[in-house]
Amino acid sequence: MKKENIYLSTIATDAVRVAKEYSVNLEIAEYCTAWNMDEKFEGVDQVVQKKLDGISQSVLHAPFNELFPCAIDKKAREVASSRYCQAIDLAKRYGSTKVIIHGGYNPWIYFPVWYTEQSVIFWKEFLKEDPGVQIVLENVLETEPQWLLDIIKGVDDERLKICLDIGHVSAYSHIPVMEWLETCAPYISHFHVHNNDGTQDQHNALNEGRIPMKEFLLRAEALCPDATFTFELMKDEPSMAWLKENGLV
Repeated sequence: MKKENIYLSTIATDAVRVAKEYSVNLEIAEYCTAWNMDEKFEGVDQVVQKKLDGISQSVLHAPFNELFPCAIDKKAREVASSRYCQAIDLAKRYGSTKVIIHGGYNPWIYFPVWYTEQSVIFWKEFLKEDPGVQIVLENVLETEPQWLLDIIKGVDDERLKICLDIGHVSAYSHIPVMEWLETCAPYISHFHVHNNDGTQDQHNALNEGRIPMKEFLLRAEALCPDATFTFELMKDEPSMAWLKENGLV
């Protein structure tokens, strides 16, 4: 894998140290919770600025709690839009090139057709004003890859692409990870990479779980040569060592 395409999420306690040791990049996760953009911003901003010191590139994960771009309620969509605009402003502040945003599907609230139709409406409206960064839409509870494709194709804008989270696929979809990759590949700009045993979202090390990680990473690079990858792990050193031992970095 190309080091310039590898990012480590700051959810890992050793992300900054390992990123500098291996000369890779960071995904800023501090703003996954929206209040860090408000009353806690001053302190969080100082932490993020310190983490990014000496790091070449970054991407930023937008907040997701209670935010549904697929919401049927117009007022709820307005809240989501406002928060995403804040996240995009922060991405520009830190020089981040991509903003990762959850699709927002919840099987206990939305029929799939509502999810895709309302998402297309939201993103077409949102992208009327150029965000200045690429937005990558991440799957979480989605069970079918076609839903993300329907959204991306329906919006039909190069500024909106897919972030394929393979840990979420393994935990929440009956369709194998490799099939999701093959189906979504033309529209994937970013990956979230972590492993699990298929029962829940565990954010295990790359080689600890049921996903055939070496096979996946090699195929993903072949199909999506320009895509970037975030390792979204609790601890990064073991996985980076595994990549090196397997000749992947």
